[in-house]
Amino acid sequence: MTGEEPALPAVRLHGRAPQLSRVRAWWHQPAAHRTALLVAGEPGLGRTAVLRWAARVLGAGSVGHLVAGPDARLRHQEWTPGALLRAVESGAGGVPALLCADDADQWPRADRRLLREAAERLPEAGGGLLLAAATHRPLPGELAALPVVHLDPLVPEEAAALLAEAVGETVEPSVAAELIAEGEGNPALLHALVHHLSPAALRGRSPLPRPLADAATLARAAGRALTGHDPRTAGLAALVAAATRPVGADRVDARLALRALRRLAPDAGDGPDPAPPPAVLREADGTLGFRSPLLGRTLYATAPPAGRRAAHRALAEEYAADGHRLTALLHRSWSVADGAEDAGLAARLAAEAEGKERPPLRSLAYARAVALAGHGPERATWQTRAAELALSAGDVDRARLLVAAVPEHALRAQDRGRPALVRGLATLADGPAGDAHHALLLAAALFAPAAPERAAAARLAAADAAWAAGDLAACLASLGPDTPNGPEPETAGDQRAGMRALLEGRFAPAARRLGRVREQGIAAPAAPEALLRSATAALLLGDVEAARRTGARALAGARHEGSAALVPRALEYLAYAELRAGRHAGARAHAEEGLRAALRSGQRNTAAHHHAVLALAASIEDEPHVVEEHVEAACATARSHGLAQVLTLAQWAAGRADLGRGRPLDAADRLGLLVLAGPQRGHFAVWRLAVPCFVEAAVLAGRAAEARTLLDDFADWAGFGADPQAPAQLARCQALLAPADEADALYRLALDRHTAAGGDFEHARTTLLHGKWLRRRRRPREARDRLGAAVARFARCGAGVWARQARDELRSLATPPSRPDTTALTGLTPQQRRIARHVAQGSTNRETALALSVSVRTVDYHLRRIYAALGVRSRLELARLVDEAEQPATG
Repeated sequence: MTGEEPALPAVRLHGRAPQLSRVRAWWHQPAAHRTALLVAGEPGLGRTAVLRWAARVLGAGSVGHLVAGPDARLRHQEWTPGALLRAVESGAGGVPALLCADDADQWPRADRRLLREAAERLPEAGGGLLLAAATHRPLPGELAALPVVHLDPLVPEEAAALLAEAVGETVEPSVAAELIAEGEGNPALLHALVHHLSPAALRGRSPLPRPLADAATLARAAGRALTGHDPRTAGLAALVAAATRPVGADRVDARLALRALRRLAPDAGDGPDPAPPPAVLREADGTLGFRSPLLGRTLYATAPPAGRRAAHRALAEEYAADGHRLTALLHRSWSVADGAEDAGLAARLAAEAEGKERPPLRSLAYARAVALAGHGPERATWQTRAAELALSAGDVDRARLLVAAVPEHALRAQDRGRPALVRGLATLADGPAGDAHHALLLAAALFAPAAPERAAAARLAAADAAWAAGDLAACLASLGPDTPNGPEPETAGDQRAGMRALLEGRFAPAARRLGRVREQGIAAPAAPEALLRSATAALLLGDVEAARRTGARALAGARHEGSAALVPRALEYLAYAELRAGRHAGARAHAEEGLRAALRSGQRNTAAHHHAVLALAASIEDEPHVVEEHVEAACATARSHGLAQVLTLAQWAAGRADLGRGRPLDAADRLGLLVLAGPQRGHFAVWRLAVPCFVEAAVLAGRAAEARTLLDDFADWAGFGADPQAPAQLARCQALLAPADEADALYRLALDRHTAAGGDFEHARTTLLHGKWLRRRRRPREARDRLGAAVARFARCGAGVWARQARDELRSLATPPSRPDTTALTGLTPQQRRIARHVAQGSTNRETALALSVSVRTVDYHLRRIYAALGVRSRLELARLVDEAEQPATG
């Protein structure tokens, strides 16, 4: 066992569902094909915990633990590789079903060879071998060829769940945010940090120690990984730690590091055969980096202060020689003794940070300038700029911590709103939308006297927050009145006026003003933030292709500039654009990438949007559990942070999944809350998207009257043109609610409109509904054409659950006719015959109950008796039997 073991959870493994699933799949293979499996990861990630889980859950009492060493010291359930090999070769039995070997990489070579031989023979005895090894050094050859389950650091949401379980009491939110950021997804380090703090510090009642993760805490998490280093190469490892850890880099140029090492130790590397890099480092493409980020961090923290400062001085010289001025200045700042002030170096850092380096490095430079400046007059401005750049870099928690230390009274008048803007934008990314709205309005008010352009940008951001919260009145108030001749920038004025006109139902001026914003993103080069505004305008106008092009440019620009905060947002716009175009596979690809980026950057609100998109994409597939998982994840954040837009989209996805799986009653109940008038109606700008699904579900559930109340409003929405599919969906809804002599023409009109709009999924849904209608009107040849086309279109867009529905309908036409069992039909009671006829005509149980003035429960009861009496298993079989017996269809 390693030093990480005491800090690992004993019962629940957070964030390890994919890895545990792989271990389960390995275990359930036939024993003859089950090779040994290796669980690998850096120290502290929970390798031992995975082995304990497997022993408890998979072993079913037949578990053995492999250990290195002589047989004489074996305890209960312990085996050496030699003893195991002898037992397998003898065939005497008694070999456990599951054998676990922890820290196998640390075993002597002779024991590892025996372990490999035993692993090769173990399937003969029906056993399985699960190993664990650390990855801070290369894996030994005996383990390197095994299939591997890698353990990665936890994402912030998983780390938060682990923290809550580890503490067992309430942690002050800002303290929790610091612990999660400091833990960097390493469970053992997070536990060590918790043990390092007092209960008062956890509750926010006493100051946190600085640094939060000191050398002792890091060493506790790293455990035995700190031991066994080659003293000949320890200097290079320490120098790489100094070159990477403080700047948040993963790797350093190998030649630069070796030059810096020669500055520290002139004799290093002068021999004919220079020593290879230490095993804890990985060399790739001319760079050096630690195999374990935790180990690199720990080596840096535990190095003597004088040695660290000397390493930074050497690195500063080499970076300056290579022309990397900002990085050189940063290392120069770390070569200064702790607590020392250097106003000149601080000023040079701040000046260089205004250059074109990536936001994380620039934010770090401003923060170092603040630390070196003492009580200089620029400290407040530099601290604010450090927070802004941290936010741009996607480090929401660090931005909050930096802005909390800004002495706002020391800022100039035109800068007074900047801290409030950072707090508002950070909360909009990860926090209650209502809180973000008020913080952003405060920023606008503080900017207004001296910085009107910044005030306009803050008001737009406040409107975004109100939009996310579904607060129409607050959104309109934030947008303010239309001032075409006012002093605010043209783009901001057009955006505000266009959004306001759209929300007030003045579609012509909305299209004109938002059209200008859309064109600005198409026609001219622009910053990623401006491109996202243009993509927003394009989506509001229903110009999906413009939204896709502009969103892709915004994504490319954000990645080029290192603006990690904008990457998940740009992917969100691209995902929504693909959804609106009916390209669910493309939406899913963007949302999966966006979800990862949002979680990495601590933007839980944006992550919730991506969960909603993934739920919508999965709702057309045959994966109900995937829909449920994403809906649950989206709604959890949406409810706690007041994200009405996310909540509406997620519930729409759940309702559409119900409808696709043939559960119209559930779909109508769920979607009715979103679209019908009342206090629980969904988001003011999104609920109309769910109307076509509700109309279809409501008709099948016997609630056609409720569906009719929505048609006028949906017709206005379709007329605006913001949704390319809406005109065709409107005709489909009208067909569902129309008399029989009008429905056919409306279905054909809807199909013509789908052809013009493009998009397979909605086209296929209308085709399916028309095919069902034709089949029930006993027009089998036309129905067969429609249903076959629906199957093909659903298959092309990956809509598995809907394709199955279409195939079931088609199968009812393709089945050879059978002789009607009139005797069985006449054997039903009169009530049962009436129910059978209604069901055969396509009525739901609720519609049948209403028509016959009985309860739905009565219909359910009789329908089960009818199935048993006639020997049928589905409504389709019942419909075919009744049709053939009473009104046989003719070709």
